[in-house]
Amino acid sequence: MKDKRLTAVEIFAGGGGLAVGLDRAGFRAVAAIEIERHAAATFKANHPNVQVFRQDVREISGQTLLDLGGGAIDVLAACPPCQGFSSLTSKYRRDDPRNVLVSEVARLTEEIAPTAVMIENVPGLAGKGRPLFDDLVSRLEDNGYICNWSVLQVADYGVPQMRRRLVLLAGKGFKIEMPPATHARVEAAGKKRWKTVREAIGHMNDAMQFVEASKNGGAHLFDWHVVRKLSDANRERLAQAKAGANGSDTPDHLRPPCHRGGYSGFSNVYGRMSWDEPSPTITAGCTTLSKGRFGHPDKLRTISLREAALLQTFPQDYHFETDAFEHACAIVGNALPCTFAEAIAKEVGKSILTHRAD
Repeated sequence: MKDKRLTAVEIFAGGGGLAVGLDRAGFRAVAAIEIERHAAATFKANHPNVQVFRQDVREISGQTLLDLGGGAIDVLAACPPCQGFSSLTSKYRRDDPRNVLVSEVARLTEEIAPTAVMIENVPGLAGKGRPLFDDLVSRLEDNGYICNWSVLQVADYGVPQMRRRLVLLAGKGFKIEMPPATHARVEAAGKKRWKTVREAIGHMNDAMQFVEASKNGGAHLFDWHVVRKLSDANRERLAQAKAGANGSDTPDHLRPPCHRGGYSGFSNVYGRMSWDEPSPTITAGCTTLSKGRFGHPDKLRTISLREAALLQTFPQDYHFETDAFEHACAIVGNALPCTFAEAIAKEVGKSILTHRAD
């Protein structure tokens, strides 16, 4: 029987967070492009029916993707590299060479002519990256797409995490609205209360140190519920940290030397998450105490890699095809939260079907 689901192609596919959302929303992904080896292997392990191209997106032709879709593609979905536009790295990276890859979305749209385009990025794409963003929108509009973009908070869509993302939706000849929020800080007006860290990881037992897991067959045998070994100094800092507080609340003598004496830089480090609030933004540094408020709410450790994945709303059994902790953290931290991707994809699918019916 012919599969009648709407088709999708993903570029900059990462480890498959967006793919989970597309699948849940009823799409059939026919191809995914991801250059990073560990992310591509993770995508393939969890989505075996999708053709994965592990290569530079600039080497892929639209015709190749059209052939896989039977001559037409319903949605082109893209999460271009965002490090060059991120507020977390803008202090250090002025001209990230990956920034120009945003233009590949426009090129493949011109070659494929999908019914709709779905793009996600950091809010900085419309700030620091505004010239590239404006050029992308202009090229889409020149090809008959009606563009609609907004900066959305993923916690408003059932993700137990605070994370603002720029979403651009474009329909060929029709407008796609942003999905209505389903959650809010306070339950009211038909919206549920934001999901919390407790709801996401409260069921998890204590984690194993990565070095010990490696000695006993690898982190995958322990469901990647593993953590880094903390230094004595970091153990003392975490022992003093209060749930939900920033590292700036840590006594001055316990802070790293560069964070003492009126330090005014990143304050959301060396702290603990709060059980009853969404987590802070999960990044590739999600298991490193110095890179964010990634301390466990009440245990003397950071969150584990598996707990970070759950806060990103990956399925509990999602497999990470790597033995390297750094690569697993990058796959999780760089992903679009699955539940958020599902909400966006459902709205896109609904708009496509409505447009065709009209």
